[in-house]
Amino acid sequence: MAPNKFLAKLASDWQKPDGLFVLQPEEVDAFLLRLPVGRLPGVGKVNEEKLAKLRIQTVGELRGLDLPVLEDEFRRYGVRLYELARGIDDSEVVPNRPTRSISVEDTFERDVLLLETEPMIRRLTEKLWSASRKESRIARTVVLKLKTSEFQILTRSWTPGLPPSSREELTEIALRLRERVGLGPQQRYRLVGVGLSNFCETKETAVQHSLFESRGH
Repeated sequence: MAPNKFLAKLASDWQKPDGLFVLQPEEVDAFLLRLPVGRLPGVGKVNEEKLAKLRIQTVGELRGLDLPVLEDEFRRYGVRLYELARGIDDSEVVPNRPTRSISVEDTFERDVLLLETEPMIRRLTEKLWSASRKESRIARTVVLKLKTSEFQILTRSWTPGLPPSSREELTEIALRLRERVGLGPQQRYRLVGVGLSNFCETKETAVQHSLFESRGH
């Protein structure tokens, strides 16, 4: 818990996995200034190296830089850095944001051939189907994800005319997507995942179903 979204995210990471950390407004400076700059949103490896060249390692040191210096070095992101160093964040908190996608994945104990992925795909689609039943909206697109033994990530997706209506149908679609992977029979895989995306309201799905049926006649 904290005065804004950015500080709340930092606070939520502070006592994972079970602790509750409350950051009062008067405590922001004491909490923020000693943090490494790498904890700030958007400060990845590249930006962290840029800041290191400026001899900036902590948020407190970052706060000592003037806005023109940050803008010259980081362009538009310089303004964001200037504000974050002062605990300023106007990002809106959106409660109950609609689900965009859900997915499940697992890594094999040993790398396997494509044909050997079926048992795992079946287990994952069962989990995915159970998770999707908790959503008030319906997903229209099925996604299959594979990671090769060389860590190459492949995805295949399909949006059928009607959303999957059962776990069996979801499994069948995922297995059909597997047939669209063409890296050769000897290629081995270390991870497989199955996902659902392109969520729509149930009323919208009902309209599509009605149109589909009328076209069928």
